Amino acid sequence: MAREDNSGPEYDAIETHGELIRWSRAYCARAVSEYGFDVELARVEWEVSTRSKRRAAAVKTPQLEDASVGEPRDWSERPSNGVATDGVPSCTMSLSWRAFDKFGRDEWTETLRHELVHVEQFQTFGTTDHGPAFRRRANSVDAPVHVRRFTDPKYVLSCTDCGDDVAYRYRTCKLVRQSSAYRSSCCGAALTCRRPAEEE
Repeated sequence: MAREDNSGPEYDAIETHGELIRWSRAYCARAVSEYGFDVELARVEWEVSTRSKRRAAAVKTPQLEDASVGEPRDWSERPSNGVATDGVPSCTMSLSWRAFDKFGRDEWTETLRHELVHVEQFQTFGTTDHGPAFRRRANSVDAPVHVRRFTDPKYVLSCTDCGDDVAYRYRTCKLVRQSSAYRSSCCGAALTCRRPAEEE
């Protein structure tokens, strides 16, 4: 089997979960160097999800009290729960096999850089989000702020004022059932809910 940078199979030749992890881990190591991520990859665990229907990848982190993006965390301090850590706690990079199957190489590497921004934020601040700091950092490493959905949502919620789509849902929930009771983050207007399948 052909090799890519001696790190595993070429992207188009990946056939197993283990190969996807090896390829993605090797790419992330190169991206840390190329884009200047402040990330300890040794503190990142890896897994492949076959159940994910929406997220191409995700960084799973422990929930830490009083963590806030923008406030660097001193990992040498003993946390309030009294459990000492050996530096930065580990987090898990969860890769979706279905997304990998739908994405080309460029979109997959953009997705990995998006997730590296999450890892960098977590290792720096103890938490992560998609706020202004995330958007600036994602832009600086040529990563999308939001990774493309690889399956179609069952419901789309839109702002009644500007018409922008503001949320997507893949099953019935309170937000879907009572959409008009919620307000959009863009204009503060009520939401409307539609089923994209009905538009076809």
